[in-house]
Amino acid sequence: MQLLNSIQRQSVWLALVCAITLVAGCGGAGNGEGSAGGSSGASASSIDGSTPANDLPATQSEGARFLSQTGFGPKQTDIDSLSSSGYSAWLNAQFALAQNRHVAYFDQQLAAGVSSSSNWVYESFWRQAVTGEDQLRQRLVFAMSQIWVVSLTDSTVANTPRGGAGYLDMLGTNAFGNFRTLLQDVSLHPMMGIYLSHLRNQKEDPARGRVPDENYAREVMQLFTIGLSELNPDGTVKLDSRNEPIDTYSNDDVTGLAKVFTGWSWAGPDKSDSRFSGGSVAPDREILPMQSYPKFHSVTEKRFLGTVIGAQGSANPEASLQVALDRLFNHPNVGPFVGKQLIQRLVTSNPSPNYVARVSAAFNNDGQGVRGDMKAVIRAIYLDPEARDMAKLADPQAGKLREPVLRMANWMRAANVTSSSGRFLIGATDDPGSSLGQTPMRSPSVFNFYRPGYLPPNTSIGSAGLVAPEMQITHETSVAGYLNTMRSAVQSGFGSNNPRDVQPNYTELLVLANTPDALVEQVNLLLTYGQMSAALKAQIRDAVTSVTIPTNNAANADTARRNRVMLALFLTLAAPEYLNQK
Repeated sequence: MQLLNSIQRQSVWLALVCAITLVAGCGGAGNGEGSAGGSSGASASSIDGSTPANDLPATQSEGARFLSQTGFGPKQTDIDSLSSSGYSAWLNAQFALAQNRHVAYFDQQLAAGVSSSSNWVYESFWRQAVTGEDQLRQRLVFAMSQIWVVSLTDSTVANTPRGGAGYLDMLGTNAFGNFRTLLQDVSLHPMMGIYLSHLRNQKEDPARGRVPDENYAREVMQLFTIGLSELNPDGTVKLDSRNEPIDTYSNDDVTGLAKVFTGWSWAGPDKSDSRFSGGSVAPDREILPMQSYPKFHSVTEKRFLGTVIGAQGSANPEASLQVALDRLFNHPNVGPFVGKQLIQRLVTSNPSPNYVARVSAAFNNDGQGVRGDMKAVIRAIYLDPEARDMAKLADPQAGKLREPVLRMANWMRAANVTSSSGRFLIGATDDPGSSLGQTPMRSPSVFNFYRPGYLPPNTSIGSAGLVAPEMQITHETSVAGYLNTMRSAVQSGFGSNNPRDVQPNYTELLVLANTPDALVEQVNLLLTYGQMSAALKAQIRDAVTSVTIPTNNAANADTARRNRVMLALFLTLAAPEYLNQK
């Protein structure tokens, strides 16, 4: 018996209709009936590491919801552990875990004599996202890679895939550190230097008509730190006397700041012209921070954001960089600008101004007088009432659309997948018609896969003035492509090779297959943290029950049980109540 027999195809058609309803602009997810109901949860955030009120999840559904936000999806053992430790202790334990490095995976493959490939970045990403104990770091790295973007769609970056792996490692190193260090490490990473063209950036030369490249100077302000408009601490836009937004910077600021990012290029043992241009290749240059080359650094006056670096008798790139990054780091916009985007990537697309203000306050002061402490920001995001209150399940404006990578990773963890090769042989999954429509580290531009302020047209979401960033890559083609991809993955696994390298292990769910209600409830917990409406549970239960388990043939009975499990998983993965992470 196959997963998609004539009876089951009716259920798949129902799922397709439900999923397309989301694209058309459904008002929200389910009503939270069942085990997810209620309004318990943390009532106060804690930015100093102390235990907030109601730190223990009151139900397994609350724990599963927290783990869905802080990682790539819960497992039953994770839920059980969190239920006894509490949110704060879980966060502290995650902060303490050692970092697993993507470059180490690259070096293992290179040592085996395999030719380097961009696929290794994707393989290592999936391997760590699905199997890694450091779920919080991995989830933060994925979110950060969509704010401080470097993309392997750039051919030069793609030709240096070990550098791409090193860029992810750099984000992972800084995920629990200080934003000021992150800002410097992003600015000096050679892959960022390649991607935004300030590697080998040279000082101005009026005689030749050459001016410094302004690409990174513009994007480090617009996208990485302060944004286009002055912000209040709660993320709302400041207005001038004419009720117009106040610009954070001008083109003159870009021109002045661009001079700071001259004279930086590949790391190496010397600062020769050949090394600056890339002709002399030093080991690990693709993962080491760029070094300064004073010969190519601008020594003229640099004016930006009200700051002046006077004309220098001799070039001092490090001093200029220090002044510039300190100015950006201390700009009042950084807390609300970065904090809101992290909330959007991790919890909800439309956080209230009060939520943003609380996270911004944690950025400005971790409780010990430290600015930019990422641990404080993470605690503030996840322990905030708007993140923990289960009443938000009934709020049509709460939550976010799960992006395709998160959906696939969530299924992989729920299905306890294994990789036959141990490598998770998954290549690019960009194609929206035949795959997920999204690949980690392969956004089409520095603006990510979608903009944080995207309003989907002709939907109730847009009409309500709400944003739904992930909807920018959600359309009829991508919905159908996702459903086809997940149907195939649930049934036959995922990735390359035949049979496919990544295979599900449904053992834990198969023991529940004889009892459809119990099976649906466990899938409900693992995938939708108990938020399924009674109507959806009934639909999935009826579809599962329609698969008869024979009593006179053990092999056929095993197949029927497996089909029941696959049906429950697939129909849940297709439902709006799953696609909308509340």
